[in-house]
Amino acid sequence: MSTTIRHLTRENLTRPLVQISLDLTNNDEALRTAAVAVESGVDWIEVGTPLVLAEGLHAVRALRKEFPDNPIVVDLKTMDGGYLEAEMMGDAGADAVLVMARAHDATIEAVVNAGERFGMLVMGDDLAEPDRVAACRRLEGLGVGMLIHHIGYDHRNMHPELGLSPLSELTDIVAATSVPVQAVGGLTIDEAIRCPEAGAPVVVFGAPLAIDGKTFSPASGDLGRVLTEAASRVHAAEIRYPASA
Repeated sequence: MSTTIRHLTRENLTRPLVQISLDLTNNDEALRTAAVAVESGVDWIEVGTPLVLAEGLHAVRALRKEFPDNPIVVDLKTMDGGYLEAEMMGDAGADAVLVMARAHDATIEAVVNAGERFGMLVMGDDLAEPDRVAACRRLEGLGVGMLIHHIGYDHRNMHPELGLSPLSELTDIVAATSVPVQAVGGLTIDEAIRCPEAGAPVVVFGAPLAIDGKTFSPASGDLGRVLTEAASRVHAAEIRYPASA
């Protein structure tokens, strides 16, 4: 079975998908958590940034070997050296890599070129952009195939009184662009399940739902039960795009 998601579009993304973000710090915990997630109905596996830093290419290769039928997304948060970083992950078995909107055009284009060569989806992250709609338009214009509307961990924790959420601008970003969009950053399960109705049909579960957001270790509780119920609800959701999209 091919795991390629390189040519994912709004038109061929016909049902919502579930992605588990493995924001962990060692391969053993990552493999165990991924096994529970896949058994629970999760579609995509994300090598979260903490796991990239801790285990790097070893994590990608280990997950590729254990889960040959699931697309693997690597949250590189690339800011420079775009082609090399993407090339290394593609060689290790990644199906998608992330580049930051704050990176130079040359870096974004380099990652896009690597994506074309190695058959990977390139995802562009709008973290910390002052004008997120404009940033997402720019990313799409540079060839990025999917947009990540992202409210960062530190930003949210510094200003809990603001109730920062990626849902607040999500429909504006979906309406202003034509490629698939994903929303991440502190969403509850119920909020995340609302994403397909806002035009963002690839739903991410990570910290603090599947991963402890303070220790970056597996969350306590019955992860399998929680993910099974959440994945079922996501898969049953309706995808709706704004009329202007």
